[in-house]
Amino acid sequence: MKRRGRYIGFLRPITYVLDISIVSLLAFFWFELNLNELLFFTVFNALAWIILSLKTRFYEVYRFTKVTKILSQSFEHFALFTLIVFFYFSLYQGFETDVTKVFYYLLSIFGGILALKLSITFLLKRYRKFYGGNFRTTIIVGDNLRTQQLKAFFEENPEFGYKFSKMFSTKKNKDFLEECFQYVLDENIDEIYCSMAALTQKQINKIVDFADNNLRVLKFLPDTKDIYAKQLKIDYYGYLPILSLRQIPIEEPFNQFLKRTFDIIFSSLVIIFILSWLTPVLAILIKLESPGPVFFKQPRNGINFKEFNCFKYRSMTIEGTSHVVHTRKNDNRVTRLGKFLRQSSLDELPQFFNVLIGEMSVVGPRPHMTYQTELFAEKIDKFMVRHFVKPGITGLAQVSGYRGEIETDKDIINRVKYDIFYLENWSIFLDIRIIFITIISAFKGDKKAY
Repeated sequence: MKRRGRYIGFLRPITYVLDISIVSLLAFFWFELNLNELLFFTVFNALAWIILSLKTRFYEVYRFTKVTKILSQSFEHFALFTLIVFFYFSLYQGFETDVTKVFYYLLSIFGGILALKLSITFLLKRYRKFYGGNFRTTIIVGDNLRTQQLKAFFEENPEFGYKFSKMFSTKKNKDFLEECFQYVLDENIDEIYCSMAALTQKQINKIVDFADNNLRVLKFLPDTKDIYAKQLKIDYYGYLPILSLRQIPIEEPFNQFLKRTFDIIFSSLVIIFILSWLTPVLAILIKLESPGPVFFKQPRNGINFKEFNCFKYRSMTIEGTSHVVHTRKNDNRVTRLGKFLRQSSLDELPQFFNVLIGEMSVVGPRPHMTYQTELFAEKIDKFMVRHFVKPGITGLAQVSGYRGEIETDKDIINRVKYDIFYLENWSIFLDIRIIFITIISAFKGDKKAY
């Protein structure tokens, strides 16, 4: 169920590095400043460029983004960056620097970065068109003028990287939804496009549930149905408006930058000031009580269903079932030290290494064992939605009373409800609140932590 063809996770950081390198290297070329002044100027410019790009959405270029939109974004970004650079020279240099050189510096930056940006866009389009790479397979539900136009767009514009697979008519076959769902799973379809005019509200709800539970991208060709009342994002494929059903605040570039920066700073502080001395102490105590490794690694599912090893301090004796059998109350596998580590949540601290390397976040939906994920994905509605974001060390569900052993379906259903609320209503202040409650709970102890 992994989402493929998503190069943007690699491409954006690379273009950030290349652009900032151009900004920095050209400063060395154009200005005769001493080393300290030059270093300060390049750091100032790099930070200004990054923060400004998040505000102007300079790097939000998608496969369907028009060249005119790229140029519009670029000129807006360059105009604001010009003001920032002149503000710097007026504040720190008093315009002692030759203004002509500043203009040449800015023009060379703009020319180089715009050429690089357009080249990457052009090369990706050529790659999709002639080599068939970086593609998304699509189906369309509904057969009318709008859907035929969308089908023609997919077929006539291979450079956008959409491979049209099949159109499902809503009129000829009453069981078209079941046929559609099975086709999506069998053919590993990436994106589902639906004509809202061709579907009832009940059918729309079924498709929404299916897409959520199977990590498929769902988009709509709009009309006037009730779904307009929801939070929607609108894009244009050519001149066709396309609606995306779920907007997740964490997916916004600035919010991603904010959350990742917070994760790196917070996890680094914990590793340096707590784990650096706590780990050797616990390592000795864990080894003295029972043989085996200090750390326990367990495969779990993270963002986009990707599997990773979740780290913990070992709190149980070594058994072959440790990776697949969830801890239960009065579990005889838990050591005396392990019981304390679990009740205080100290056993979770090594997951800050997972956070630092980008597999987890400090706050997010708790990751489950891989066998549990497969089980719950089949029986719990919308369970897979929680995999749209990185899993967390703590989460809204955990501080709301739904942590530990899953005794009934109600436990996991409520956990999923809180997880979905979190990803649809995320803010950095919500993260801080959850961390604060988690710390208080760790000192008090949690009756469900065993």
